[in-house]
Amino acid sequence: MRVPARKPATYEDLCALPENLVGEIIDGELYTSPRPASRHAKVSSVLGMDLGGPFQRGRGGPGGWWILDEPELHFGNDVLVPDLAGWKVERMPRIPDAPFIELAPNWICEVLSPSTAKLDLVRKLPRYARASVEHAWVIDPIHRTLEVFRQEHERWVLVAAFVGDDKVRAEPFDAVELELGALWLEEAPPPSPDSER
Repeated sequence: MRVPARKPATYEDLCALPENLVGEIIDGELYTSPRPASRHAKVSSVLGMDLGGPFQRGRGGPGGWWILDEPELHFGNDVLVPDLAGWKVERMPRIPDAPFIELAPNWICEVLSPSTAKLDLVRKLPRYARASVEHAWVIDPIHRTLEVFRQEHERWVLVAAFVGDDKVRAEPFDAVELELGALWLEEAPPPSPDSER
């Protein structure tokens, strides 16, 4: 018995999703995930501010970049939404006034969560490499790690890894030191003996 081929997902399928879902299309398959929880959102928000200040606006830093939160990227028929992406101003002089961007960024960052880790690592990272994204950061807020990758010949090469409260100088933003510990949710203090009564 022959199983009928599934129809590839379309942009219309993506637009029809409820607003509480993030939709992406990779190799004709539609992937959905919920909006990020607070652990994930804090990492993305703080990192966006830490990089956006010196690199996007040049406040006391090198400037020369556009850093965007969750931009919709179109690579042919694929639609991807990284947690953060950055373009060198020399490649993209202005942020386009459009619902999506077709120019591959120079850098992407994916913040892992239990519901998206497999998609981010197995499906999205190879697609970013095929699109010629030069740098990728993968952050795991549960294990408190940052892995820094450089793309070489459509493959990712691990350049550095950081953990916990490390002070970080990571390419392509190594002109500025980042405090990795600022990305994580604070641990709940242990209960005091008096609170257990």
